Amino acid sequence: MFLTPHSFDILLVSMSVLAVVVFIALQRVEAGYGILYNPKWGPAVDNRLGWVVMEAPVFFAMLALWLCSPRRTEIAPVVMALLFELHYFQRSFVFPLLIKGKSRMPLAIVVMGIVFNLINAVMQGGWIFYVSAPDRYPVSWLWSPQFIIGTLVFFAGMYINIDSDRIIRSLRRPGDTAHYIPRGGLFRYVSSANYFGEILEWTGFAILTWSWAGAVFALWTFANLAPRAAKTHRRYAREFGEKFTSLGLKRVIPFVY
Repeated sequence: MFLTPHSFDILLVSMSVLAVVVFIALQRVEAGYGILYNPKWGPAVDNRLGWVVMEAPVFFAMLALWLCSPRRTEIAPVVMALLFELHYFQRSFVFPLLIKGKSRMPLAIVVMGIVFNLINAVMQGGWIFYVSAPDRYPVSWLWSPQFIIGTLVFFAGMYINIDSDRIIRSLRRPGDTAHYIPRGGLFRYVSSANYFGEILEWTGFAILTWSWAGAVFALWTFANLAPRAAKTHRRYAREFGEKFTSLGLKRVIPFVY
């Protein structure tokens, strides 16, 4: 493996610092895709194609790291990799097929997503299959408190994320391009329940791997999605006024933020 424990630590520290920088930058810069789409970001592609091209590389990168590892048959690492791959299979090959309408995604967003996803594959796959101590994840890890609690949190987050996306898709009928306030599910408490689900999901992954690599990914997820949730919240407030503000919703974390 091209990563040593020392270089891996440098990668994690660098990515942690960069996550903080991104969080601060996104307070001012609006990532122009989805409801916040902005043609100022330059050339764009069909939203479905953009999601596949952006998310699929991490699925295949993790698969390659897994299959090339001498630990590729160890049960606990394989289970953790399968959880990671389950998310990205849904995100790469199922979610895009369900997207309605003719929305666009800037190529710049796609490229940045590919770069981050590949680095993240190295962080997660590198830790699980290469950098962690050989005895870090025996089969008994699968019934450790960390793994059980983390897996429950992971699947709770995945369910919230997928169900929230379903609610958003159901807001429009064919040919409709208007915006609507999402209702039901965790949208009873936050305006970006889909983002809350993803943050929860990767927090669960950090717990079930009990690793700094997982924690850095959870930090990145929050740093990327929390500012976007805040901007989506403000967009709803501007567009729907008291009809939205009277709901008293938080932005992304129920009862907190």
